[in-house]
Amino acid sequence: MGKFSDIVKSDIPTLVDFHATWCGPCKTMHPIMDRLKDDMGSKIRILKIDIDKNPDVAEKFKVRSVPTFVLFKKGEIIWRQSGAMDINTLKNKIKQAI
Repeated sequence: MGKFSDIVKSDIPTLVDFHATWCGPCKTMHPIMDRLKDDMGSKIRILKIDIDKNPDVAEKFKVRSVPTFVLFKKGEIIWRQSGAMDINTLKNKIKQAI
């Protein structure tokens, strides 16, 4: 895939899922993220970032809790929210932002 900065500068909205393997709510989001990918197809790109393996990226975007979702378009943050949520809430937030 390319470097993080190149990916989020894309015209295709990119949802970054900042997560951690030890995070219970992150684990509950895994099937929701899979369904989101199936439902939205090529309308968005989903990028999962493990904060323990990528602390520099997590620090750059001031991720203080997981899961944190950050939606980028053309390099700009267009939506951000922390905490687990259901599929409909997540889809509606993304659709409103893009």
